[in-house]
Amino acid sequence: MRPKYEYGQAVRVIRNLRNDGTYPGEATGRLLIRRGSVGYVRDVGTFLQDQLIYTVDFIDQNRRVGCREQELQLENDPWIPTRFEFRDKITPKIPLVIKGDVIAKPGDEGEIEKTLRDNPGGPAYHARFSGRTLLVPESALDFLNPGLGEGT
Repeated sequence: MRPKYEYGQAVRVIRNLRNDGTYPGEATGRLLIRRGSVGYVRDVGTFLQDQLIYTVDFIDQNRRVGCREQELQLENDPWIPTRFEFRDKITPKIPLVIKGDVIAKPGDEGEIEKTLRDNPGGPAYHARFSGRTLLVPESALDFLNPGLGEGT
């Protein structure tokens, strides 16, 4: 395993980082760093001998947080902000239909499975509704419980 990022490199976190119980002084599940934030690699270590963990210093938030490689990108790499992320509870703004069958309608609960920032038509998601995974553009979704998303 060779690290992708080196000491001192500026990196952007691509998903919200929450306390998994290893960050002292904060409740488990609490938001530590918002996706899109930039920090600097301070150290690289391993976890369970098969995962690289980067200690990233987020100077603006006055926090050092351990990040997995797949949670980071170089600061200068293209960044497309998205409204939703993995496991967000969502509902469609319009009925979602496949071959005339309504799969989900406004008010139905769904969950984000994957974020597709580089989708040709703009951000889109793999969203799960009623046991089916659909490709849904960001413009067709809303938070299931408004006020509980975007930064919570």
